[in-house]
Amino acid sequence: MTHLGVPVEALLVVDVQSAAVSGDRAVPEAARLVDRTADLIARARRSGALVVHIQNDGAPGAGDEAHAPGWELHHPVEAGPTEVVIRKTEDDGFDGTALGGLLTDSGIRALAICGVMSEMCVQATARTALALGYRVVMPHDAHATHDIPAAPGISDAVPAAVVSRVAEWALGSGNEVVAHAADVAFTVPPGRH
Repeated sequence: MTHLGVPVEALLVVDVQSAAVSGDRAVPEAARLVDRTADLIARARRSGALVVHIQNDGAPGAGDEAHAPGWELHHPVEAGPTEVVIRKTEDDGFDGTALGGLLTDSGIRALAICGVMSEMCVQATARTALALGYRVVMPHDAHATHDIPAAPGISDAVPAAVVSRVAEWALGSGNEVVAHAADVAFTVPPGRH
């Protein structure tokens, strides 16, 4: 069931790092993704919602290798009690991190998830959030991935837009997909009025 217009108390910005949105490793439609995630962050901040930037520490040689130029978060962080960075080494933003505790301690019940890659880190984080009982909203135009290359004898190339849509669909009916980031509303977490 979709609760369009019902606000969420937190925004998870998954792996919006330089390597994913600029240069030769950028996702298709990177400019759109950056625009939509910037809008979500700005509106979440204005409302007092919790903003969590999830930053992947990639393996040596990867575009997002820890402390390499592609690892840097694309959007500036306004660190404080309502905006934090959580670093991870696995696809799932909850796996081995303080994310679950932060959300619980902040009284979060509903969150929006945006970022990259749709079928990997975004989906893995959303799947765990759903399993933990959170209301999860995914704005369709605020997550992205790469094309999947053709696999001889298996399939032709799969366009990134199709991969992103399948990633949303595969999360099941508990996941609320909204067409536009602008459709996501934010509110202050319960204990922070």
